[in-house]
Amino acid sequence: MAATRRDKIEAMLRDDPGDIFLRYSLALEMEAAGEWQAGVDMLEELARGTPPYVPAFHMAARHLVAHDRVDDARRALREGIEAARAQGESHAAGEMAELLMSLGESGEEQ
Repeated sequence: MAATRRDKIEAMLRDDPGDIFLRYSLALEMEAAGEWQAGVDMLEELARGTPPYVPAFHMAARHLVAHDRVDDARRALREGIEAARAQGESHAAGEMAELLMSLGESGEEQ
């Protein structure tokens, strides 16, 4: 049986467990496989890293919104915007701000 994309990512992670991009990729594969909470957990771990991995905030928020956890998504976006600005990533901060604004104040996507 041919190795899946996830199998390949996991094999590379065994050789380099600290590779942030591979861990991010694995989190996305988990979401695609229906293991969304495990994927979000991994994204949140990357977001808490030093330095925080900015794309993880945005993707975690998208996954949380997709699973009706809008308040948690807002929290991730606010933290992500702050981390992006601190790292000089204004484009990423802007994208997250747009998503945050689209979620509105009531907890319902608009």
